[in-house]
Amino acid sequence: MKPNVWVARLLIAAVMLINVQCASIFLITPSWFAPSYELNGEVGDAVIRAFGILFLMWNVPYLFAAWHPRRHRVSLWQAIIMQAIGLIGETGILLSLSSDHLILRDSIFRFIVFDGAGLIALIVALIISKGDRTYAL
Repeated sequence: MKPNVWVARLLIAAVMLINVQCASIFLITPSWFAPSYELNGEVGDAVIRAFGILFLMWNVPYLFAAWHPRRHRVSLWQAIIMQAIGLIGETGILLSLSSDHLILRDSIFRFIVFDGAGLIALIVALIISKGDRTYAL
């Protein structure tokens, strides 16, 4: 396999690992994050844990894309589309919030920054992993 494929794998895996790390922390310690979303108590913890589950679900295509970005090209495209949806959706949410919600706005802004950087990394991975269709490990 060409070195570019390994670089693509590393880029995809980095985005995936940060997603999984965030999901794990949301699942393990939701009370740390609930106030950032203007949530509290048992309901706040449940909502944050639900976010964590969604982040884990979201990462299934990333796993296949990282395993073999050429063979699982569709998974890489799915990851790119999901990352773009996250970026667009979070931006829309941020723009819809009044300036009264400073902590919530900051929390959403951090996701925008991550999803923007992740989208760039995934697009770079897509570009550099193209080429001949050899599927050797």
